[in-house]
Amino acid sequence: MTQALSNDLRNRVVAAVLRGESSRTVAARFGVAVSSVVKWSQRYRATGSVQPGKMGGHRKRILEPQRAFITERLNQNPHLTLHGLKEELALRGIAVSHNTIWEFIRREGLRFKKNAVRA
Repeated sequence: MTQALSNDLRNRVVAAVLRGESSRTVAARFGVAVSSVVKWSQRYRATGSVQPGKMGGHRKRILEPQRAFITERLNQNPHLTLHGLKEELALRGIAVSHNTIWEFIRREGLRFKKNAVRA
């Protein structure tokens, strides 16, 4: 992922726009996109700062709303496998991979029977 451009550059660009220069002229002079000049100017007018917003995002944890169900099922049946838990979640309309279930269980500190063959 690319890094945000420096605040110094952003401040110089916005200052030039505030002095009355056009966005296209400022973009050409500083070597940035016209859309960046417009966005930085809008951000400055709205917030008083050219500070960049958070880059990237996060993935929503799909099994979080199912925590109570998963905990209850593991307490009821300590021999439940990942495959079994995946099938039970599928019956509830939640299609997830084995890895998603595994990571959720590890993150939550829950325990489960890893392999139905080994007793």
